[in-house]
Amino acid sequence: MTAAGDGPWLDDAAGRLVRPFTVSNGRTKPSIALDLMSQVMATGVTPLGYLGPEHAQALDLCRAPVSVAEVAAHLKLPAVVTKVLLSDLVDCGALTTKPPVFHHNPTDRSLLEAVLDGLRRQL
Repeated sequence: MTAAGDGPWLDDAAGRLVRPFTVSNGRTKPSIALDLMSQVMATGVTPLGYLGPEHAQALDLCRAPVSVAEVAAHLKLPAVVTKVLLSDLVDCGALTTKPPVFHHNPTDRSLLEAVLDGLRRQL
């Protein structure tokens, strides 16, 4: 069993013992618009006050530009909870964000078919 300050509480059989919505204090809406492909990066500003261990973990993951989806995967948290955590860090100046840049049409039929074909080959 880990102590309260030792990161997320996990149990090998049960998984996370702290519900994800408690990590975001029950909030389900981030204060800024973040896309799953938005890039976030640490600014070097130290957040004032206590934000929580998940905030610190997210900030550590953002030393180099990383997508919101990648941060959520590494934290093993739902995307909406991760967006709330990241928006907290943006609000206090610890993170900067930029929207995804598309060099193509993300809903292009040929692109979607190529992705689907690649996924089928993996299965």
